[in-house]
Amino acid sequence: MIDRISNANIQSMIETLRAHQTQAAGVNSPAGEASTSKVQGQPDFFKAVQNALDKVNDADIKADALQEAYDRGEEVPLTEVVLSMQKSSLAFEATLQVRNKVMKAYEEIMNMPV
Repeated sequence: MIDRISNANIQSMIETLRAHQTQAAGVNSPAGEASTSKVQGQPDFFKAVQNALDKVNDADIKADALQEAYDRGEEVPLTEVVLSMQKSSLAFEATLQVRNKVMKAYEEIMNMPV
């Protein structure tokens, strides 16, 4: 089974992305002080990543809540509990794969000769 999603895991992913963005931009500031300037009308990359991770986390929280309700004996169909858990697992795995692909692409770019 997969590791449970926590706010610490999400924050760790975001801090890693910020550190890599800072390094790629050539700025030597700490990861928490990444440049906030952006072109007018473009969405903030970190906000988009945060929203995506929040949705994955919400799916996990919903699955946990349904499982706990079923365990308490409430009128929750077992099929709904299982489907919710599978959706949560699939969302996390997809997020993990996207992160791995982005990190691999970043490493390849950083290793290119200039």
